[in-house]
Amino acid sequence: MSAAVLDARSVAARVTDPEMPMLTLEDLGVLRDVVADDGRVVVTITPTYSGCPAMATMRDDLEHRLLDAGYDDVEVRVSLTPAWSSDWITDAGRRALAEHGISPPGAAPAGGPIALDLLPTRRAVRCPRCASDDVRLVSEFGATACKAIYACRECLEPFDHVKEI
Repeated sequence: MSAAVLDARSVAARVTDPEMPMLTLEDLGVLRDVVADDGRVVVTITPTYSGCPAMATMRDDLEHRLLDAGYDDVEVRVSLTPAWSSDWITDAGRRALAEHGISPPGAAPAGGPIALDLLPTRRAVRCPRCASDDVRLVSEFGATACKAIYACRECLEPFDHVKEI
């Protein structure tokens, strides 16, 4: 990998997610590729969810950060294939989520078609504050599409959980 690509990737990798700023785009697993040549940089990102409202901000933040780093021509592309998986969140990203009171996702469902079930999704969730697994689902829908809201029966604290997809 050339020095230009390594430098551009290093800059792009430090951009944070606008909805979960404790995570970089690299830790979240949405930063897919960085190509640099003669001052031109092309970055490819994959949304966590189709229609994710944070994508426009991610794109703008990447562009601004790379332009500020001295790259003259920056393009940010969005790739929908392969679809993002919560398994792409790095170990450092999972630790950062837990340290900030957000329960990280477990393993994503196995490949292939996933049956539609209108009941709440059963997950193995632990409280990020006290590590108890005695938790209850409050809402399948959190502040963002990628999170659900749980409450701990031990410490009584509510918390977000990043959904497995």
